[in-house]
Amino acid sequence: MKLCTAVKEVISSDSYFRILTNSIEIRLMFFTDSIIRIRAGFDGDFAEESYSLITTAWEDRMDEFLGSMRKRITPAPASMSDQGDSVILQGALLKVVVEKDPFRICIYDKEGTCIHSDIVDLGYMEDSNHRRIHTSEISPKDCFYGFGEKSGEWNKAQKFLSMSPKDAMGYNPKETDSLYKHIPFYIKLNKDTKKAVGYFYHNTYECDFDMGREKSNYWKPHSRYRADGGDIDLFLIAGPKVRSVVERYTDLTGKSALLPRYALGYLGSSMYYPELPKDCDDAILEFIDTTREEDIPADGFQLSSGYTSIETKDGIKRCVFTWNKDRFKDPKNFFREMKKRGITVSPNVKPGILLSHPDLETMKAEDIFVKDSEKDEPGVGTWWGGKGVFADFTKEKTRTVWKKLLKENVLEMGTNSIWNDNCEYDSMVDKDSRCDFEGKGGTIGQLKSVMSNLMCHITDEAIHETFDNTRPFIVCRSGHSGIQRYAQTWAGDNLTCWDSLKYNIATILGMSLSGVANQGCDIGGFYGTSPEAELMVRWVQNGIFQPRFSVHSVNTDNTVTEPWMYGDYTKYIRNAMKFRYRMIPYFYSLMERAHETGLPIMEPMCSAFQNDPKCYEEGIDFMTGDSLLVANVVEKGAQFREVYLPEGEVFYDFYTRERYEGGQTIKIPVTIESIPLFVRGGAIIPMALNQINNVTTETITGLHLLIAADKDNCFTLYEDDGCSMDYEKGAYLKTHIDMKAGEQTVLEFKQEGNFETTVETLYLDVIQREKAPFFVTLDGELLPHFLHRKKFEQAESGWYYSQTLKSVQIKYPNPKKDSKLLISFEQFDMIGM
Repeated sequence: MKLCTAVKEVISSDSYFRILTNSIEIRLMFFTDSIIRIRAGFDGDFAEESYSLITTAWEDRMDEFLGSMRKRITPAPASMSDQGDSVILQGALLKVVVEKDPFRICIYDKEGTCIHSDIVDLGYMEDSNHRRIHTSEISPKDCFYGFGEKSGEWNKAQKFLSMSPKDAMGYNPKETDSLYKHIPFYIKLNKDTKKAVGYFYHNTYECDFDMGREKSNYWKPHSRYRADGGDIDLFLIAGPKVRSVVERYTDLTGKSALLPRYALGYLGSSMYYPELPKDCDDAILEFIDTTREEDIPADGFQLSSGYTSIETKDGIKRCVFTWNKDRFKDPKNFFREMKKRGITVSPNVKPGILLSHPDLETMKAEDIFVKDSEKDEPGVGTWWGGKGVFADFTKEKTRTVWKKLLKENVLEMGTNSIWNDNCEYDSMVDKDSRCDFEGKGGTIGQLKSVMSNLMCHITDEAIHETFDNTRPFIVCRSGHSGIQRYAQTWAGDNLTCWDSLKYNIATILGMSLSGVANQGCDIGGFYGTSPEAELMVRWVQNGIFQPRFSVHSVNTDNTVTEPWMYGDYTKYIRNAMKFRYRMIPYFYSLMERAHETGLPIMEPMCSAFQNDPKCYEEGIDFMTGDSLLVANVVEKGAQFREVYLPEGEVFYDFYTRERYEGGQTIKIPVTIESIPLFVRGGAIIPMALNQINNVTTETITGLHLLIAADKDNCFTLYEDDGCSMDYEKGAYLKTHIDMKAGEQTVLEFKQEGNFETTVETLYLDVIQREKAPFFVTLDGELLPHFLHRKKFEQAESGWYYSQTLKSVQIKYPNPKKDSKLLISFEQFDMIGM
């Protein structure tokens, strides 16, 4: 056992400070002015070998592997002064106090607020089981969010959470832990100070977090991080804003990928279709054709692993990189037919190879598998359909062989999308099974959490090498810190029940604050009996706001979850899905924002309204972008919905435009078709004016801008071709919309980039309940005023004041250049008095 209780010496090195304790050396670096790295070197070598970080301030063994993805910075400067009983390390924004005996580290922001302090006696230790532990002081006023993908209540205060990713089919949405991800990062937000700080434990071993559940009279309230191995390597990320913490965390681990635009569309799926004994291809094509007949929008199909089920010596088994030709007669033709329909197919690929796989011996000869802990042969674990062996993606040879197999057997069939699944490696019970670890050697216990990221890294390379100038669409169920830079993810095989609808929201929001913007949960539930009609409607109404929108199921009652499964309710589902498609301009702009900044698409209330502690426990209502508050109905048989509107804000009912002051809870009636939405004061929400049902083949020709001109605000509308890599060469269009509110409300549109927009018509819907405009000008030219609605609708340009909505309706041909719209609400003295 090792325990750090006293400081012998603090030494200033070139780029960090060495804290020599009675037990081990701890190194502290001002990585940036707002991020401090504290590394307790229990292994003594301080090896730098990270698959997770894309920003470093040192040479790393994975620099060559990550290539241009990784950047090197210079650490921030800091001074040291010895105060006798403590050493003060002073940076530009943060101050670190190293108390010598008893030893602990305390960190203060520029206002003098203590944002972190260790617990004396418990701060940094290795227990008798060789687990590495860091213990921090907490307050009853602290809330804890993130931790990647977690079930249960939103705030994790007094919770115990483990990170040991599992294939958790049918998990309990309130209690099951772990799920599929390993993201050892969380945000602490204090209700009194209203300040946030992030904790990223840069470590790949299985770990757990005790967020104040444990209590001892000998120490102050505390949280504990405990890992099975590796160093305590903490990146402490100062806020004080939650959003700033998320941006800085994703500076470290990567921003969310800019996926193809169609990834925001409806992704159909079901295990039913690929499991049919024959002609699965025809059944899937019929499903897509049925969406058209039912007027249901669709853009993708997630192809489950049934396509790989072939006859083996042990019967019909899933054998990756094979095709069942009874089920899929001509895979290339299948992909062609789906592409004709505007549908991208994402075939399921798994990293495990059954012992009955017909090509196992050939693969063994390539030496691509995780090895047994003792024998020089592949390690064996439980797998789908029997025992299997597992690809070791920490080995360069494996990556080369896997990429070749992926190209020849999947991508060259005609798809640029892959669904990497079952990448948790949790069935390798012997955690001492050996991995290559880029030639150094490691164990699966150390490295299994990064296998999914590496698998996606290979997939990304393979798609780029197979298809010229094509944007990859990768989907992955599991993932370690940084998975967002490769893939869209989802929270796996959820249970079909009302609790899943409700608690999955907090699961998604936790991922949003963990840097993963492109994610969601299976709509309608994956495992269990089919959802009842009301549940299905409510789930779709919620799901349309999730970045990943997919209905996927393996129902236990021999049914298939489909949008039209309840004929009398299909219209509600259709309406919700069509609304999702009208929102594509907003979602795509938010996806691009996540790609640039790391900020969420689906954002928790505590982040969007950090100044209001009443939002800190809210895990059901959320914001889509900055402007739209979503308060879905998640209770069976609900007739009313209570919604808390944050203090200091103004909101408008999306449908009626009724105005509400923030700081109050309102109660609104709801019916089965209700999707309660509220437009935030200052909102700028771009939507499609023309209805599209397929993002891939149809074009948005008109833009509807919903605006609440209460206060100054801005929004960047993002457009590109949605599918190529040309945006990296400037083939994009960012329209920066800057709004100055007041008696003269001014909207300036400034363009950046050389992509030619498809939008021909702009339609502005400007909420103004007090009075109609006096006049409206576009670039100094008066737009005609119409008092008759039909005449306004028939005109090419002009404006009309809707008394019903209390909104100024303005339309005109898209100038396709920088422009200025002025709406004057000056009082016109018609009488002349």
